Amino acid sequence: MKHLGDILVEADIISQKTLERALERQKTKKERLGAVLERMGVITEDELVEALSKQFNFKTIKNFVGHTYPQELLDMLPSDFAMKKLVFPLKQKDTMLAVAITDPFDLETMEMLNRITGFQVVPVLATRKEILDAISVHYLKSSSEGGEAILVVEDSAPVAAIIQQALVMEGYKVLMAGDGLEALKIALSERPKLIITDSVMPRMDGYGLLRAIRANPMTADTPVIMLTSKTSTEDEQQALEFGFNDFIPKPVQPLRVISRTRHILEMTKKYRH
Repeated sequence: MKHLGDILVEADIISQKTLERALERQKTKKERLGAVLERMGVITEDELVEALSKQFNFKTIKNFVGHTYPQELLDMLPSDFAMKKLVFPLKQKDTMLAVAITDPFDLETMEMLNRITGFQVVPVLATRKEILDAISVHYLKSSSEGGEAILVVEDSAPVAAIIQQALVMEGYKVLMAGDGLEALKIALSERPKLIITDSVMPRMDGYGLLRAIRANPMTADTPVIMLTSKTSTEDEQQALEFGFNDFIPKPVQPLRVISRTRHILEMTKKYRH
């Protein structure tokens, strides 16, 4: 069986040299190759799903957030577990349960799914964004209408899930993006009231996103909060001087996210009035 890296090289998605660099990083990061390549910004989630499907003959699914799912199906997986592990129940038939998942080789998660549900789990590949969207709508009951729209830009699924859940529970409409380029497209099309972005991401980081947001007249006034693991006073001052409206340190605390969000939105309303 061919390795994932070889499949990506043969498909001209990455070069042999890029693969070699990724394998070196993989040794130190101890992450799966796909995650390393995403962080390097050389492969998208869709390309990774397609490559995994081709290599291992997994089924894939797209645009499933708009489907209807019976409550008894959703109840098979606790919402906290679904968000933490990034899984979503799709269909149950006889002794089989189809579950959307980003990493079918996470044996611990697969074993937990079997134990929690009592069914034989069939993994179906989906992107992190689509699973998060489905969880937001069907578990957290986030509506596409009502509530002020907030764009969360974060390439770490666990961190994104924490922020998303906190904001949805407060009644906000949450838009999700995994990197700066994706976020910029969403910002231009959806015009969110606030953007919360990580500082370090593939393809375009938080600083690049802020520059692009400020350079476009349509989004120039949109407030932007930065998420970062750098929490010194100097780091905070640098972020504010660069043009970010506020600063949220990691590890992320839901109450802090909510308080900073409310503060910035209230200040923005006062300024505009």
